[in-house]
Amino acid sequence: MRMKLAALAAAAFALSAPVQAQAPNDAQIAHIAYTAGQIDVAAARQALQRSHDAQVRAFARTMVRDHEAVNRQAVALVTRLHVTPAANPTSAALSSQAAATLHRLATLRGAAFDRAYVDNEVVYHRNVNGALRDTLIPAARNAELKSLLQSGLALFTEHQTHAEHLASRLH
Repeated sequence: MRMKLAALAAAAFALSAPVQAQAPNDAQIAHIAYTAGQIDVAAARQALQRSHDAQVRAFARTMVRDHEAVNRQAVALVTRLHVTPAANPTSAALSSQAAATLHRLATLRGAAFDRAYVDNEVVYHRNVNGALRDTLIPAARNAELKSLLQSGLALFTEHQTHAEHLASRLH
């Protein structure tokens, strides 16, 4: 339980880091958003390899499909705008925390894995959605980037709700 709380606190800190420093620029925002999407795809792929629960697997397939689609849109946008996403401490912290979470989840089996994966998805989407709403969208200067982030927030809010319902079934 302590490991889980520490992991969740680290994820919350990583996502709130842009608030504590100066506002990120569009290149940093693009990198943070893309990184967050890739992290969720990696977690979902792990769930597809490990879970035998039909609803968890369906949720994971949705995460792969939706996050990959948003990331494709993001890549197309930054390519068209000639913006190079810029690595930053927030992206690095997200990646580091994701590696630790994937490692922790890899030690679990069966229902314990399913609960831990879905619980992580609830907290992760809550944190990502908060960062999008409170930091990344307000800081975005490019209207197209801001619009993509807003569309992503709407979709990821649905993901959060789905994960919350799934978590209530698993507990």
